[in-house]
Amino acid sequence: MTITVLCVGKIKERYLKDAVAEYLKRLSRYAKIEIAEVRDERTKEEPTERERAQVLDIEGERLLARIGERDYVIALAIDGKEMDSEGLAAFVGGRMNQGDSRLCFVIGGSYGLSEQVLRRADAAFSFSKMTFPHQLMRVILLEQVYRSFRILNHEPYHK
Repeated sequence: MTITVLCVGKIKERYLKDAVAEYLKRLSRYAKIEIAEVRDERTKEEPTERERAQVLDIEGERLLARIGERDYVIALAIDGKEMDSEGLAAFVGGRMNQGDSRLCFVIGGSYGLSEQVLRRADAAFSFSKMTFPHQLMRVILLEQVYRSFRILNHEPYHK
């Protein structure tokens, strides 16, 4: 299975880069993991709703250009389905059993994901009703995917 984490923007902070690298290393024994980044669109400090919508559309086009036709796409969105770690593990295991060889988790930028990306998604998950910086969300997602594989393989991982 190949899992792609498709993100808007780059991680600048060293501690987050280190955390991503650690989880990529841990995950490599279970699946092929890819991080794909698209450029975030610059905007002024307090954009209008119209300007926000334009940013979402531009970033959305960039994301959609990186999604494969056969990818099973999971959008990370605040209004998505919430689940616990066992539920995510069951989802990943189910997708593998269904023969999906490519999962693509999509993390939007500062304003989230465009409607076009949400429509393309096969599923939408929310990790919380709280808002997280999109760079940190990358680490949280990788940790939960790693936890999923540990659960699926009946391996201990509770901390």
